[in-house]
Amino acid sequence: MSSVSGFVKRWDIGGVAVSRIVEMEIAGGTRFILPDATRDACLEYPWMRPHFMDERGNLIMSIHALVVDTGQRRILVDTCVGNDKERAIPGWNMLQTAFLDDLVEAGYPRESIDTVLCTHLHVDHVGWNTMLVDGAWVPTFPNARYLIGEKEWAYWDANEDEDGYGPVLSDSVRPIVEAGLADFVEMDHRLCAEAWLEPTPGHTPGHVSVHIASRGEEALITGDCIHHPVQMTRLDWCSSADYDQEQGRRTRETLLERYVDEDILVIGTHFATPSAGRVRRRPEGAYWLDTAV
Repeated sequence: MSSVSGFVKRWDIGGVAVSRIVEMEIAGGTRFILPDATRDACLEYPWMRPHFMDERGNLIMSIHALVVDTGQRRILVDTCVGNDKERAIPGWNMLQTAFLDDLVEAGYPRESIDTVLCTHLHVDHVGWNTMLVDGAWVPTFPNARYLIGEKEWAYWDANEDEDGYGPVLSDSVRPIVEAGLADFVEMDHRLCAEAWLEPTPGHTPGHVSVHIASRGEEALITGDCIHHPVQMTRLDWCSSADYDQEQGRRTRETLLERYVDEDILVIGTHFATPSAGRVRRRPEGAYWLDTAV
């Protein structure tokens, strides 16, 4: 297993800049998320090399945040795992990364973020909501409103389970609510003229993606409705973390059919570098991600 972090990539969607800040990128160790993705099974899809799979068939995945900068708004989409958090996954436990320094390097000190959007409330999407200061969890982005799906919050607030990953809500979500910084929104909420939420349920009850449009150009930030590009070809490969696998599959089918062969940049929240491309139809059916755009 190998890991790298810190590198930034940027896309311009019309007048909107989208910047990726990587917390970690890893080859191997991903079958706990996609149990069907054995090495032999993945090697059947050579289109995934070199970006999304290594020569042995190990999937490559990334954990990163995305800053959507409209010029008037600075929106941080998902906040990775975070530092100093007790987590049941060894590779995520008590991290000490330079994530905040990398945000600054990209031009976005934490005080400059005005909105944090959580596509859902899983462990690797809420961690940097808070940071440890003098033994207490405090909001990392003090000038931001944190947008959380109302349906998503209602489910996890009533079904908190620390056995799976650790005290995720206690250290990364409830402190935001208690600080009065959380806004609970509908699944089709419009953040601003250039960005709005698109319902993509299944992975969690209130899971959303983020649609961006500016000056005739469009992009979609997936969240976890598609964990890895292989799920475009193998729509039946569901995540072990899916709340409703059948709903998740239907969501992928609907989304991919809507955007196949369209000029919309799909930015995967866990897609490894280059992390984005356009959905194209494979000659034998299903779909693939064209990164040569």
